[in-house]
Amino acid sequence: MIRLTIEDGVAEIVLDAPEKLNSLGPEGIAELSAAYAKASDAGVRALLLRGEGRAFCAGRDISGVDPREDDVIGYLEGLIEPLMKQMSEFPAPTFAVAHGACLGVGLGLLIASDVVYVAESAKIGSPFANLGATLDSGGHALFFERLGAHRTLDLIYTGRLMSGSEAVASGLFSQALADDEVLPAARAAASKAAKGATQAFLASKRLVAELRDRRVGLWASMSDENRAQAALCDTADYREGFAAFQEKRRPSFTGEA
Repeated sequence: MIRLTIEDGVAEIVLDAPEKLNSLGPEGIAELSAAYAKASDAGVRALLLRGEGRAFCAGRDISGVDPREDDVIGYLEGLIEPLMKQMSEFPAPTFAVAHGACLGVGLGLLIASDVVYVAESAKIGSPFANLGATLDSGGHALFFERLGAHRTLDLIYTGRLMSGSEAVASGLFSQALADDEVLPAARAAASKAAKGATQAFLASKRLVAELRDRRVGLWASMSDENRAQAALCDTADYREGFAAFQEKRRPSFTGEA
């Protein structure tokens, strides 16, 4: 499911489960973490993350999840948060290519990357309005920091997805490019970074990380998200949202606490 290649000081990690839009369950998360660890041990000077097929990552793989027994804290706090911290602390510049669906955990992987190049047709936002769940993986912190309260809640309430062009114009990510140009551009940027002043880059990476966490409290916000998501597990709408997704039908929510 996860492929790693290393060439000329650049690691390229590929989410390779296109049949399920590269959605991630516990096994995939463990493989992804192992790939980052292997790339770190190899001493690469840049890293590129991308997805195979029609999407970067459609989020958590919930195809076999029973919402009545869902261990949300175990998944988000036990697996996703450590992975995102590992990614954000990677000892070299990191790049990601966003195309197709970039949702939930997929959005979190982008948040944890240093630089994100986005295909114009990418889909970015909060689809959780149809699941009876809430945005996770650091999405609240990212959207609030870049979009403000009103636009953040508009995206969450409506479930509307932004195009890659709109996301970049809104300040979410680095560059928007035509779909057939985004991967070559990201590879070229990673290759250039791998030949650059790595220690100077890492100093800037640390400074930006400190500024970002001081401003929005990314990790504290994720902890709050995790607990809000866990509390929603006890609601009828959460169970209905999961059932509707798995049965490929529209959900019917009651809105009850």
